[in-house]
Amino acid sequence: MSLFKSLKYVVVGSSLLFGLHTAVSAENTITWSMAEFGEPLYKDGIEHWPYVNPDAPKGGSIVLSAFGSYDSLNDYILKGEFPRSLGLVDDSLMAGSADELSSAYGLIAETAEFPEDKSWIIFNLRPEAKYNDGEPITAKDFVFSFNTIREHGRPFLKSFYDEVETVEALSDHQVKFSFNTTDNMKPLLKVAGISPLATHYWEDGENDISDTYLTPGPTSGPYFISKVDAGNSITYQRVDDYWGKDLDVNIGTSNIDTIRYDYYSDFEVMVEAFKAGEVDFRSENSSKRWATAYKIDQVDNGEIVLATPPDNQPQGIQAFFFNMRRPPFDDQRVRKAFSYLYDFETTKRTILYNQYDRMNSYFVNSEYGASGKPSAEELAILEPYRDKLPPEVFTDEYQQPVTDGSGRNRKEIREAIKLFTEAGWTFENGKLMKDGKQLTIELLLVQPDQQRVSAIFVQNMKKVGIDAEFRVVDSAQYQVRVDEFDFDMITVKLNFFPPPGPELRSYYGSAAADEQGSANMGGIKNEVVDELIEKIINAPTLEELQVTSRAMDRVLLWNDYVIPQFYNSIFRLAYWNRFGQPETKPKYGTGFPNAWWIDETLDAKLDLAR
Repeated sequence: MSLFKSLKYVVVGSSLLFGLHTAVSAENTITWSMAEFGEPLYKDGIEHWPYVNPDAPKGGSIVLSAFGSYDSLNDYILKGEFPRSLGLVDDSLMAGSADELSSAYGLIAETAEFPEDKSWIIFNLRPEAKYNDGEPITAKDFVFSFNTIREHGRPFLKSFYDEVETVEALSDHQVKFSFNTTDNMKPLLKVAGISPLATHYWEDGENDISDTYLTPGPTSGPYFISKVDAGNSITYQRVDDYWGKDLDVNIGTSNIDTIRYDYYSDFEVMVEAFKAGEVDFRSENSSKRWATAYKIDQVDNGEIVLATPPDNQPQGIQAFFFNMRRPPFDDQRVRKAFSYLYDFETTKRTILYNQYDRMNSYFVNSEYGASGKPSAEELAILEPYRDKLPPEVFTDEYQQPVTDGSGRNRKEIREAIKLFTEAGWTFENGKLMKDGKQLTIELLLVQPDQQRVSAIFVQNMKKVGIDAEFRVVDSAQYQVRVDEFDFDMITVKLNFFPPPGPELRSYYGSAAADEQGSANMGGIKNEVVDELIEKIINAPTLEELQVTSRAMDRVLLWNDYVIPQFYNSIFRLAYWNRFGQPETKPKYGTGFPNAWWIDETLDAKLDLAR
């Protein structure tokens, strides 16, 4: 998946692109593939990816499900809610393989050229590249796309391109990006993930890229939007004369003719639709449903397949985020007290069916997160900030409070009350009071089933006298309230783009804390974190980046900005047995839907009349 797509969407599957070799001129590197550190895995070229079937048949239709709704197709701007499946329609200059974490291989750009100091990069576009309406893709389309991000883009999206000084079209098939950094590959890889916007469509005076819209524009990728039923469904159709279908990069991919996403406002209804044959594939996110909902005849007789392949992808943190812009969450003692009220061990046993592990890092399942006590290398990075950090950062392994899982967490509740008392709160007539007012908290949710996994947490809040309640709102209202920081506490899972880089400014940087629409939802402001973010971005080696990231992880954790929740190291897939799959699987992701296909023999055995 290209970096640009990763920033804009949550998409099932992975992008599949090709790598060739690199030539070095007397002055500049001219390359078909790049990696942030070291060499690309496929630098010498391949006939096709190892995790595709080059002879996969084309055809067929599938129906997938999505939660919530949408009211716009504009995935650049903050206004409106867009379908997260829009990545199906976009190609980019270059994109990564599904076997690597930080690489780029040519797609619309046949080659890239950059100097030794990496202060700029020129992409040489394939002249045959075109939109689904037949118009050519040109350099000015990338200039327009980048300027759209800079002028109208969501704050989080903008933050990825702070290092770009200028972008210019040198010719119809050459676009140049210049940077305010040197000797750093990350800015080059980021712009390599940008997709084009068709200037012939958007600059005609009739269409406005700065506003919401529901009429699809031209697409550069293997699919186009064939039907829009706002809030209910969206349908993608494979482009018959897709310009890149014969490239090595695309052999064995985009095999399904029609992909329709149906929208649901209730997860239980969504699951029942799948079991009834109205949806073809699910990636299950509920431990309860995984343990109980699929005990049906269709699983027993093989019509529905359940699979648990490993999930090797580094994961960002999933946690309860406090809104530290408002009291009492601006007090670390209060935040720490809440962490003693979250009884993960009982939640795991009684609600999560023992299917999850506790998170104790912002960078789980990766080499970028802290574990154990700090290493000598981490201590060397942290030492200059000793007087600005909690002393535990330098001596202890970080771990959230651990209960015995019995549900009788009296010790932890006593610790919570002690911390609340230190922060000036008193327990009066069953209520936690300060200045004559009871402590109240609203846990804002967008998915109703999040109430179940948070129920014990809220019960423990009430035990210590907090007036706690859930508030479940629809996806559109939730997005507005989060963007405007109108909440007490929310549950968030952050995407992770390994190796971590400029996105950290939007996630955890002080400058983003009060910028509506940024990804710093909790309002973290910490000058040590700010400095460590810049060290990560400018790290000259992967090893230094990893050590600095682990050091920053410790600073974030020991300041109790969030209450980490849980994660899973496997995918939980349920699908009707009508698909063919490559024998070799990608290291990262499932390969669905890009590398799967409809197996006519299997399909004929099912009765899925729609």
